[in-house]
Amino acid sequence: MNRLLVPTSALMWGLQIAFLSPSLALILATLYGAGTTEIGWVLAIYNASGFLASLVVPAWADRRQEYLGPMLLSGVLTVLLVLLLALVTTLPLVTIVLVVVGGPAGVGVSLLWAHLRHAGARPAQIVNTRAIVSVAWVAGPPLATLIIGWFGPRAILLAIALVALANIGTTMLMIRGHRAALASGTPPAPAHEEDDVSLGTAGIALVTAAFVLLQATNATGMSFLAVYVPQSMGIDVVWAGIALGVAAGLEVPALMIIARLTARHSSLGLILTSCVAGIAYYLGVAVATGPILLIALQVLNAWCFAGIGGVGLTLFQQMIRRPGLSTGLYMNARRVGAILSGPLIVLGGATVLGQRATFLACALLTLVGLLIIAVAGRRSSQIVATEPASTR
Repeated sequence: MNRLLVPTSALMWGLQIAFLSPSLALILATLYGAGTTEIGWVLAIYNASGFLASLVVPAWADRRQEYLGPMLLSGVLTVLLVLLLALVTTLPLVTIVLVVVGGPAGVGVSLLWAHLRHAGARPAQIVNTRAIVSVAWVAGPPLATLIIGWFGPRAILLAIALVALANIGTTMLMIRGHRAALASGTPPAPAHEEDDVSLGTAGIALVTAAFVLLQATNATGMSFLAVYVPQSMGIDVVWAGIALGVAAGLEVPALMIIARLTARHSSLGLILTSCVAGIAYYLGVAVATGPILLIALQVLNAWCFAGIGGVGLTLFQQMIRRPGLSTGLYMNARRVGAILSGPLIVLGGATVLGQRATFLACALLTLVGLLIIAVAGRRSSQIVATEPASTR
């Protein structure tokens, strides 16, 4: 794999998502006159389309044992999506466009992870590439806000199209390099089977359930902090923005550190340390009363994310040998977790503990996730112990 093309591809896919995701609700409201309820329904339908596409498209790529072609198609569909969003004038048509075109267009980054695994990348390489996507998320939303503020909502569509064209160009270069390697008689390196985590079907189901819970707490902590800081902590909302900015800044080095540790420690063990950090973070936020502790706690928040968002991806690829299916399942665990964050936020107004109950519930669910993963890890050890040496 070309050392420059893969990071560039990760950066471009990250920017594409970081431009579109925070801007879509504003685009629906300003360009198509959608109200709050309509925006909610359109986004729900769009996310359902993304859920299906994240399973169907990578699984199709698994059958073909080729991921760059579908990734190129996702880039082309993104350009088509932007073009159609600029041309259509009614909300029903926009919804159809988002479902038919937007869902498949959004799986490009999943296919990149699948391609890396299929090409023989080590977990450390994949986590380091994931760190580049995080860099895009640090810069993307503020840049998208500036573009919309200076040039209007339609300008962000042009920006997304330019990024998609860069994605297409990068993917075409990757395809050319892949074909040249095949023509020279150099087959792609197989995925490293010694990295596989043997859990069985029940173990995979357990870990997936745990990650749904962990992703729910992560989504809740991020989305609810801007409300919690002024209303429960009694300090200016700007501190929520500073805290999230610090967490985003620490996320990249945390991913790079944990990537190095994957060479010496098991994925399950590293994720357990992230769960412990997450429990401490949510409990700390629940009792925090000032900005100093809130900012200091972001170190724990960043380590929690590094395990869930970085090593978690490689764990799914180690559990399931089909790179596309494993990556799609991981991405959908994130989506389901984001849906469950709603009830967690509602909990903040339904108990005598107030909004602090939301973060206490996050700590409890993270503990449950930790226990499930610990059980899965024990099951993995038992399976490995009973396997004949010749099959390992």
